[in-house]
Amino acid sequence: MTAFSDDRADLADHLETAPLAYLVVRADDHTVVYANAVARRLFTRPVVGAAVGSLVDGADGPVLDALIAAAPRADDETPATSATVRLLTASGPVSADLAANRGPDATVRIAASVSGEDRVRDRALAEALSARSATAAALTRSRDALVESERARASEHLEGAQIRSLATVLQRSLLPPVLASPPGMETAAYYHHASPDEVGGDFYDVFPLDGQAWGFFLGDVSGKGAGAAAVTSLTRYTLRAAAVFDRNPISVLQNLNAVLLPEFRGDDPRFCTVVYGTVVPSAEGAVVDLAGGGHPPPLHVRADGTARYVDDLLGGQLVGGLPTPHFTSHRLVLSPGDVLLLYSDGVTEARVGGGRYDDGGDFRTYVEDSAPTTATALVDHVTTLVEGFGDGLQDDAALLALGMPHGASSDR
Repeated sequence: MTAFSDDRADLADHLETAPLAYLVVRADDHTVVYANAVARRLFTRPVVGAAVGSLVDGADGPVLDALIAAAPRADDETPATSATVRLLTASGPVSADLAANRGPDATVRIAASVSGEDRVRDRALAEALSARSATAAALTRSRDALVESERARASEHLEGAQIRSLATVLQRSLLPPVLASPPGMETAAYYHHASPDEVGGDFYDVFPLDGQAWGFFLGDVSGKGAGAAAVTSLTRYTLRAAAVFDRNPISVLQNLNAVLLPEFRGDDPRFCTVVYGTVVPSAEGAVVDLAGGGHPPPLHVRADGTARYVDDLLGGQLVGGLPTPHFTSHRLVLSPGDVLLLYSDGVTEARVGGGRYDDGGDFRTYVEDSAPTTATALVDHVTTLVEGFGDGLQDDAALLALGMPHGASSDR
């Protein structure tokens, strides 16, 4: 038995270069009959022909069996089943989010996204040391994925439900499955996917740099679809790798620009806007260093009930579009009760009453109305606003909030 029938060859080519692990198993005996390039690298040992249960921690075997048993058909409107298990990878057990659906040929297709919680600093350092070769490989996969994805979308054999399923799984792989929080701080995030048929271009992450400092970012890649996914994947990897070696946020953006600039030129240029920062929490507050690359400035929501834009980040230029762009920087302190809110322009540029929502400064006023607040409460507050835009919300929208609760300690 092959993983895909002949008239699904285009879909197989698309999945081979997808930036997440993808397995196809027989529904009757759970034998792996296909593993894409990412899955083969993840496990290194032979996967095809193995029992899929041998790839997960023994304690998670029943979870995997239940996931496969409950998987809906790919052409069903029911969302793919999902579960979290520990994969036995070449570098040791890692947590992964799985999504599964059932194919028309007595197989179950499983997509695996590795959890960001397992990417500790020593692993990030190892990745960064091989950044040159890994980045080149990522670029090759990204180009291949762009070509194959667009060809697959044009094929009459790729049903709308399959397109939506692939877009959802790919989108999930470009965002952290679990949002980490620096010690003593609270984080919250929200993502609105504008189109169920295309991968969006907004992205965010929070990750440890060492025992004290953490990195975080939120940005927006130009365009949508596989092209945006290629840039997003490369951008997230580059930001995390560059942050390991240089704690200056402007230097991190300069490294990202140096990677993006020569790779996405020609008839379809790609670039991104981003706010990148580091945060060092303490019992007295959190010191935040920010750099802006053409992105809307964050809002500093204070414990005294006021909110202000971090205007010093205005004037930064987009990343990946100019040989020597100008980036801006600012340092601030999040005191107990303060929250820093990052957002994409999908929020502020929603169409309302014939114009853009924030043309009159309504967004800052709306945020300030909730102050003082917490990271979670603020994201919930703005989510209500976003979901109320209805058809006026024409772009993806992302939110990321970092808060310093009253009485927090960085020693936990």
